[in-house]
Amino acid sequence: MRGTQRNILTIVIALLALQLGSLVAPAYACGCGAMIPDKSERIGVDREESAVRWDGRTETVVMRFNVHGNARRAAWIMPVPGRADVTLGDPALFDELDRLTEPEQRDRSYFWPRGGDWPFDATNGDGAAAAPPGAGSGVGVVGRERLGPFDVARLTATDPEALGDWLRTNGFELPERLTDALQPYVERKWEYVAVRLAPQEQGATLYGELTPLRIRFASPELVYPMRLSRLARTPQTLGLYVLADHRMEPRSPIGGDRPEVTFAGRIERPEHAVAGLTGDAPVHLTVLEQHFPHPERIDDDHHLRTVADTPYREVQYTDRLLTVGGIPAWLLTVGGGLLVAALVVVRVARRRPSSVTGVRSTA
Repeated sequence: MRGTQRNILTIVIALLALQLGSLVAPAYACGCGAMIPDKSERIGVDREESAVRWDGRTETVVMRFNVHGNARRAAWIMPVPGRADVTLGDPALFDELDRLTEPEQRDRSYFWPRGGDWPFDATNGDGAAAAPPGAGSGVGVVGRERLGPFDVARLTATDPEALGDWLRTNGFELPERLTDALQPYVERKWEYVAVRLAPQEQGATLYGELTPLRIRFASPELVYPMRLSRLARTPQTLGLYVLADHRMEPRSPIGGDRPEVTFAGRIERPEHAVAGLTGDAPVHLTVLEQHFPHPERIDDDHHLRTVADTPYREVQYTDRLLTVGGIPAWLLTVGGGLLVAALVVVRVARRRPSSVTGVRSTA
């Protein structure tokens, strides 16, 4: 994601809405789960970035959040199709992916002067810048651990009501509609990663960039959970870095705008944090961005499929006035044309006969 387009790669959490006077409903967001603050607090995600690695058998999702608000604690839940292993991710991963997918920079010349070029730059104005306890009935606790600012519980459930009860009992304030949204995952016997976000400093609020969380699970297909984002009350934006053996794209828009590919290409020698995720063998990287103007229309998870390995890289153009030796080409052309015209006029004038005729003598 690169330049201004990359900045649109954002995921926004719905702000808390007042209900029944003093009760406040939790906000939801994230491309693959629900983020729930405590009552009377709010939390937002300025940007959620996810890097997804799939090797045909195992899927690894690395997520980074940049949060704001006044929440001292928040909970987040992500359904996964298999038993998950959860660790902290490498904070350098996304910076390296950004460098690999930077747009190509090209110059593009124009002939005639524009605003800001002489002779139209007389005003010289300033331009604006571009801008855990045990399980309840029907719930199994696979494991629970503290990872930096995250308290992570890995759960199984055979009943969405029981799962909701367990989460509420453990301090996760969930409305009934989230319990209903979990039903399709319970029917498919998926498992869950429930995460409590809490600053390690007592009394501090969740703010700024959090350490990435890395979630790894077995999966016969590349799937990115999205159903819970239908609970969001504001438009959502999804950004994905997909690393696989081939270029991968979603099978359908699942209720959002058409997914846009902003980069596709083969990384011959992964290095550093990228190699830590993919290994050092060549891998194909696809960057996707998608907007959901109406999150309530989300009707499925993203299932990604292999497509032709056609490379693509964005091109950003810098327009420059065409010059020759530092002189605007239009000025040379116009000036040269005027000079030629002047010479023609002079030559024509010299060839005309004199307007004064002599008188011939007859003597």
